Amino acid sequence: MSEQKKGHSRRDFLLRTITLAPAMAVGSTAMGALVTPVAARADGQPAAPQQARGYQPAWFTAEEFAFITAAVARLIPSDERGPGALEAGVPEFIDRQMNTPYASGSNWYMQGPFNPDLPKELGYQLPLVPQQIYRLGLADADAWCQKQYGHAFAALSGEQQDAALTAFENGSAVFAQLPTKTFFSFLLQNTREGFFSDPIHGGNQGMVGWKLIGFPGARADFMDWVERGERYPFPSVDIRGERA
Repeated sequence: MSEQKKGHSRRDFLLRTITLAPAMAVGSTAMGALVTPVAARADGQPAAPQQARGYQPAWFTAEEFAFITAAVARLIPSDERGPGALEAGVPEFIDRQMNTPYASGSNWYMQGPFNPDLPKELGYQLPLVPQQIYRLGLADADAWCQKQYGHAFAALSGEQQDAALTAFENGSAVFAQLPTKTFFSFLLQNTREGFFSDPIHGGNQGMVGWKLIGFPGARADFMDWVERGERYPFPSVDIRGERA
């Protein structure tokens, strides 16, 4: 988000990280480290426009979902390379994730002591599960935006939303109930996951994320193409067997 150079899409950083790590385990949360742009699309062809299917949130309130919808559209925007997080259904993905064991922390070790000042390499150090991080973080983020700009995040201009997300990312904004960097890192990580997940989970609708990077999807075997340095010639396939 921070210090973007002219002509560089926010996708450039996203795509570079995906080439270096599995889509579900991208490490860095820095959105400003843009360097050499990658190819627009694996096949060099412009992506067709699309809209996400209609969806009503089951876990987020209307105000919270408006924040999520606006934020993911700024984190992975649509551009000449194709649809972004909003068009891929990432808000639906994140809302559906809030009703899973991941979000409730039922499969997390949550015994203290908790020491948030320890280096991040030592692991997560807060007594909060994702549901709490979102509920508290969204309330604090909108309160900060109201104080800073006079409106909730979803009602801000694109430039103001980018500035707010940058403040959340670098910690210059201060929340009352949890660290801003923690909230931003969860939001960014879940946005990435929703953009590249199998469509069965609600995001990556139309397999737009997979098309963007030339990922074959849930095909049984494509290892003979891995080291060829060529574009995979067949369409992506999701878990249900549908083809892009």
